[in-house]
Amino acid sequence: MITVPDDFATTLGEGALAWRGTLPDLASEFCDRWGLTPDGGLLNGFVGVVLPVRRADGEPAALKLTWLDEETRQEPLALRAWDGDGVVRLLDHDDERGALLLERLDHTRDLEREPLADALAVTGGLLRRLRLPAGPEFRRHSPSDLVAENAALGGPVPAAFAARATELGRELAATAGDTLVNEDLHFQNVLRGEREPWLMIDPKPLAGDREFGVIPLLWNRFGEDDVRERFAALCDLGELDAERARAWTFYRAVDNWLWSAEFHRDDPALCSEHIARALA
Repeated sequence: MITVPDDFATTLGEGALAWRGTLPDLASEFCDRWGLTPDGGLLNGFVGVVLPVRRADGEPAALKLTWLDEETRQEPLALRAWDGDGVVRLLDHDDERGALLLERLDHTRDLEREPLADALAVTGGLLRRLRLPAGPEFRRHSPSDLVAENAALGGPVPAAFAARATELGRELAATAGDTLVNEDLHFQNVLRGEREPWLMIDPKPLAGDREFGVIPLLWNRFGEDDVRERFAALCDLGELDAERARAWTFYRAVDNWLWSAEFHRDDPALCSEHIARALA
């Protein structure tokens, strides 16, 4: 039924390659279970594959099969909470197997190629709109000791940056709110829909401050405008606390810098690109 690309899931860690080998059987199993007929070629992102399908009544939908980890496991829980309000609608799911049946959106249209001002208006509106209370079932961000991580990696980040980010992370986490937040809202994860012009997909949910979710909208489409002006616009559109957003952004920028230093060590150009964004 499906052919999975050879390069998919190669960086997801132990067990992911074995899971990748099960995807054709999983796709067949859930098409049979939910009465689905394939209706297009397989798509894939970083942690999941998506098969366009049609339901028994002819309704277009999308079958998503996701590698389950801390960030992805609660996706259906968040989609149920948002209930299609600015977000792709969840039609069915199997939490144990990482299978989701979703409303079909137009994967060829996302905010990456829209005028930046329009893209910011949509995503800033989502930051404001999707502020539901998060129940105790949602995970919370646990701040890292970035000083220790920096030392373990040989000190790629200036020591003062790592120390300040560690301090900020602890202070912010201790006083964080209880809002349902998508920590990975960016322009490629907002697709053209029919119910609404634009709908968010692929949330990585957690409970905390809405300001935690700003930085992906700064490092994506980086260089198209002044990062400070974009930050100010998002805080205004999203009705965010600018000081708290700045602090979370600093913390996450240093955290991402360290992540890149570890996982892109064999790709100096990509690592340098991540460093440039973190410094900005």
